[in-house]
Amino acid sequence: MPIRLLLIDDHQLFREGVKRILEMEPNFEVVAEGEDGRDAVALVEKYQPDVVLMDINMPDVNGVEATKDLIERFPDVKILILSIHDDESYVTHVLKTGASGYLLKEMDADALIDAVKVVGSGGAYIHPKVTHNLIKEYRRLAVDKNNEENNAEIGYKEVEYRKPLHILTRRECEVLQLMTDGYSNRMIGEALYISEKTVKNHVSNILQKMNVNDRTQAVVESIKKGWVKVR
Repeated sequence: MPIRLLLIDDHQLFREGVKRILEMEPNFEVVAEGEDGRDAVALVEKYQPDVVLMDINMPDVNGVEATKDLIERFPDVKILILSIHDDESYVTHVLKTGASGYLLKEMDADALIDAVKVVGSGGAYIHPKVTHNLIKEYRRLAVDKNNEENNAEIGYKEVEYRKPLHILTRRECEVLQLMTDGYSNRMIGEALYISEKTVKNHVSNILQKMNVNDRTQAVVESIKKGWVKVR
């Protein structure tokens, strides 16, 4: 069955561009479109989509308010937020309300398609650049808290950096570090002079070997274990 999608954004040109990308995928079906959070509630009730792609900044009812309302009324719906903001405070606030993902509008088509597939299958997806900012902020807060409590065993500890060559290849270690740096698959390919398809294969191998579900989990676990540097 196709993943049924609802688009909510007050900019028609952007909405049409996203729709055009999504409709290139045979397993995606855009069932309806709306302009603000109020539309989102009415359209979810009418069309019962699997995933709602919704802008965070909209007139009347914004994406955060709409997400909270939708999760309360339709707990099975999955919400993927679209935003121009990469500040971690926006991301944290939206995820706390129940969204399953957060994408920056600067994303490329492949990132959008990957995000919808992940969220549609029950996973979570956060734009790599946003993930990097979140992790840096959480680690900073944890280090500050450790210093205040005389380096108590809490949060992310300062750990010795070591490559996980016992489970990953050298190339996979390089890809994992670039994922931590916030690089998208396309950017990783350009940095390592390999194709984007090859990057995707490396990422899949990393997730499988680490026994995690998505990139965010892989990066967080790698930081905890000291396998990557937060730069």
